[in-house]
Order: sequence, then structure tokens, then C-alpha cells
Amino acid sequence: MSRYNLTLLTDLYELTMMQGYYENGSNATVVFDVFYRNNPSGSAYAIVAGLEQVIEYIRELNFDKDDIAYLKSTGFFHDDFLEYLAGFHFSGDIYAIPEGTVVFPKEPLLKVVAPIIEAQLVETAILNIINHQSLIATKASRVVYAAGGGVMEFGLRRAQGPDAGTYGARAAVIAGCVGTSNVLAGKMFDIPVKGTHAHSWIMSFKTELEAFRNYARLYPDNCLLLVDTYDTLKSGVPHAIQIFDELKAAGIAKPRLYGIRLDSGDLAYLSKKARKMLDDAGYTDAVISASSDLDEYLIESLRSQGAQITSWGVGTNLITSKDCPAFGGVYKLAAVSDGNGDFIPKIKVSENIEKVTNPGNKTIFRLYDKETGKIRGDLISLVGEHYDPSQPLMIFDPIATWKRTWLDAGSYTVRELLVPVFKSGECVYESPSVMDIQKYCTKELGTLWDESRRFANPQTVYVDLSRPLWDLKNQLLDNIHSFKDKR
Repeated sequence: MSRYNLTLLTDLYELTMMQGYYENGSNATVVFDVFYRNNPSGSAYAIVAGLEQVIEYIRELNFDKDDIAYLKSTGFFHDDFLEYLAGFHFSGDIYAIPEGTVVFPKEPLLKVVAPIIEAQLVETAILNIINHQSLIATKASRVVYAAGGGVMEFGLRRAQGPDAGTYGARAAVIAGCVGTSNVLAGKMFDIPVKGTHAHSWIMSFKTELEAFRNYARLYPDNCLLLVDTYDTLKSGVPHAIQIFDELKAAGIAKPRLYGIRLDSGDLAYLSKKARKMLDDAGYTDAVISASSDLDEYLIESLRSQGAQITSWGVGTNLITSKDCPAFGGVYKLAAVSDGNGDFIPKIKVSENIEKVTNPGNKTIFRLYDKETGKIRGDLISLVGEHYDPSQPLMIFDPIATWKRTWLDAGSYTVRELLVPVFKSGECVYESPSVMDIQKYCTKELGTLWDESRRFANPQTVYVDLSRPLWDLKNQLLDNIHSFKDKR
């Protein structure tokens, strides 16, 4: 799954445009930005993910003989263009925000600077990868926040295919899940795999107690028993306690992990009753795990009701981001080289303000409050701009420009978010391990103010344009309107 050739994972029009550029002799170096317009799930932020797979995709880009034969069979492509594709390789630059970073609308998550033929080809696959994994990472971060930790990703069987289940599990762990049920993801990405047993295990034995006893014999050090097959409080929990008593009587040291799992019913009520039963039996450290169509809203509600749940198995609603199943990232042309080392800015205009793009070759500066380490805002700027924290800085809303904030000298710190990933076609970036990205992501989420993490009406994080970029954008808009007026 991780190494197969994704070169033809593209939309047909990318290839037909490439042929048009090729035959017209148009192959100027361009800048394309990947960004999204709205945060998913009503959140005030997103978590970017998928860069490692983008790197693999770019490294493996090549049209093999079968690809060329297939493209020839479509009748769309000429022999000279197919000959060009046979020797194709990516020679451009890519900059990206590292995986696990907190991000916001309109800022470039990834930037491609390459000959337009090459830059056009990679659009679809990059969007496919970044959109999906960023969506699942964002959803997972919300679920983990609601639970206060202890979330296991259990969604493989409900995911939209093997790739979605496997790379979705990776994204979920990046965002804070403690493990996944997906064994392939565990192998591929070296992340913890976790699980118990199904109701079918209980039902395959003559009695529930016999099923528990056999499971405990097999896994005495990892004994999490599913207690809701017949009657949770009258059968399941008492039988689980009996098994724990038998393990103790047999002289088995306290298991590394033991407890019960609830998968149906009123989880708040059942967990509180089960907690008392376990505590009264002396098993105060027994885990109570819960599953059953959980999401961040239900988890938050259960915790507010005093549910005694210490571990959460979240599947369908996480791995599909059921309430918001699309991330909405786009790939837009921002600049074209003039052939002399400078870029001519390009802008897309729309009656919908949200769809008017930010022109030029850009980067992003994140501004932090020096005392708290929290984000004060992001500043989308032109490449070449610099900011000195020892100097005061004014930032302003790019639409409602009268909304302004002064950052006093010495009160803030600055960090540039985009880092080089490919230079002249060669990868210059080494992806950290998934668990290292998770640690980084945890720190990133800690830079958000609490008001921006609540689920209802979260506080928006400011994403502003630098004054030079704002001036450039408005000059281009004025030029367009002047041209229309002359016509």
C-alpha cells in the first residue's frame, strides 16, 4: 500500500492541460498554493497531515510502459507528448507546513514552485492526500480533547476503503489517539495497536463465564472483557469480577491492563454502576472502556454526566469525520515566473469574497504571545519579508481593515511555518516518526487559547495579510476593475 505507483492518480484534465502546455512551448516556473477556506466540523483550527505520503508520491513519480500504453489507448494524447512523459520526473521545489501543526483557513499548507507542466500534474494527488489526512487528524484532535485523552481509533471496518482506514489511523494517532485497531497501520507506521474481543467470542462459548475464563487464560496481562453481551450489570460485570478474583487466586501478578468494555446501553449510567461494583470488589484501578458510535459531542456529554469511563474506542464518526466528510482544500495558481528570477503575481477573482485568492510567492509567520506561548495570530506574507520581535507590529483584518491590533515590542515571538521539502526535485526533508509527530502536535494544540478549542462558537484565530501583500492584492483587484471599466 505504501509503495505503489500513484502517477496516474490524477484527473484527466491535468494531463490534457500538460499536453497543451507542452505543445504550446509553455513551461514557465509557477507557484501553486494548497490551502483550505473553512475549518471542518465547526472548529476554529485544523491539523495538517499527509506530508509523508506526499513525499513518497513525489519520489515515485514516473510513467512506466504500462502507463504510457494506457494513455495512448485513450486517444487523447499525441506520440511526442507521450515520449516526453516516458522521461518525466519532478524537478521543482516544494515547501510545506510540518505535519501535526495547527493551521487556519487561507494559509498555504503546501507550496509547489516548479515548471507548470510538473506543477499541474501533482495537483490532484496532493489534494487527495492532504485533504483526507488533515480532515481525520482534525476530527481526532477534537475527540481526544473531549475525552481528555485515552482515545483508541477503532474505525477500520467503517472507513471508505483500505487506504482511508490505514492512513486515517495514522492521522488519528498524530492528533493524539493512543493507538489503533488497524494492524496494518501498526506495522507500516510503528504505532500502538490495541483491541479486546467481540461479542462473537462470548457467544461461541456455552456461557459468558467460560468465554471470559478462556480469554483471561490467553491474555492474563491484557484482560479487557466485553460485558454487555447478555446483561451488563447482572451478568457481565459480576462475571468479570469473578475472573479477576480467579487471576488473583492463581497468583498471577496484577495485569498490566485489565478491566471491562461497554459497547451499548446508557454508558453514563452503566459506567457509574460498574465502577462501584469494581471498586467494592477491590479493583479500583480496573479500566472501564467504552465504544458505541462515540464522537466528541457524545463524549463531552457523557463526561458532564459523571460517566466513569477511562478509555474510549471511537470508530465510525472519527475515521469518516461523519459530520463533515470533506476538508475542502484547493490548489490555486499564485504566481508565474517572468524568466528573470522574479514572479508575476496572479489572482483569481470571484463574487464570493471567500474565493478571491491571495496572489504572489508567499510564506506564513506565526505570532506568539511571549509570556504565554499562545498564538496571537498568523501573518500571510510575501517571500522576503521579515519581522523583528524587538519592534512593535500592527496587524489588521484584511477585510474589516479598521480592526487592528498592536503587538508591543518584546511582547511576541515569530516563527516561519513553511519549510523546504524538495529542492530541485531532491527531497531535503526527513519525516519524523508518527509518535514524534504526535508529541509535536500535542505541543501545537497547547498553543491554542482554550476559547478556540470549545465546540460551540469557538473564538476565531486571526489570519491576516502583511501590509505589502494586502497592498499587492488590492492593486491587482483595482487593475482588474479598471480594465473592465475601459471595456
